[in-house]
Amino acid sequence: MLTIDRHRRILELLLKAGSLRTAETAVELGVTVETIRKDFEMFEKRGELLRTHGGAIPPGRIREDLPFTERQAVRREEKLSIARLAVGRIQANETIFLDASSTVLTLTEFLPDLPLTILTNALNVFTALSDRPNLDLICTGGLFDPKSRSFIGLTAEKSLQRYNIHRMFFSGNGLHLGRGVSESNARQAAFKERVIANAEDVVFLADHSKLGQKAAFFFADIADLSCLVTDKAADPTFIEQLQNRGVEVLQGG
Repeated sequence: MLTIDRHRRILELLLKAGSLRTAETAVELGVTVETIRKDFEMFEKRGELLRTHGGAIPPGRIREDLPFTERQAVRREEKLSIARLAVGRIQANETIFLDASSTVLTLTEFLPDLPLTILTNALNVFTALSDRPNLDLICTGGLFDPKSRSFIGLTAEKSLQRYNIHRMFFSGNGLHLGRGVSESNARQAAFKERVIANAEDVVFLADHSKLGQKAAFFFADIADLSCLVTDKAADPTFIEQLQNRGVEVLQGG
């Protein structure tokens, strides 16, 4: 099969199936797994798909409210580099808020061995940190959202009002210079807006694909952000404009 025919067939399979597995696609097309990986990388650079751990999905799906397990697999390497860099802001005895995003869950893998109070509305975060003896771990409770595996609503919002949050680590579906930070889920957006009001250091974690993007519900202005932690592929012009507006920017390797 010619390369051009293989590329056409990959896009046809992706459109039909809604997602692809690297190994299965290699067998289907009679080529090596490494060849398919390189094809996926090429298509991702062209904006025609998004690589996940072990496969690929159409580009538009990442803007939807994907199930958590799917979101966790998208751009795993970028999330790792962002998480490693973000934890460097944390100091002993601080009160930290961690949201229900897949990027913030990745941050828990690198959380320093310090005495901390951790506030979260994320069941996955709570589970990941539950065996850490040096943490005071507090879950908001509230209305449980199965898709994000998090608690939202009035109960969750009110449970945080009495805390002074030293640092808030969170993500969203987009960061736009004109409109700010946005989410595809209205309840998640409302909850994060409440947390920002109680946080001293507001740290947004987002890979390069979210920069310049807009989702359905805006919940934070650029002026609300203390810091953006992103990856090395972020657009330099976007980064410069953000810095000119007073936002610190950290880029992972």
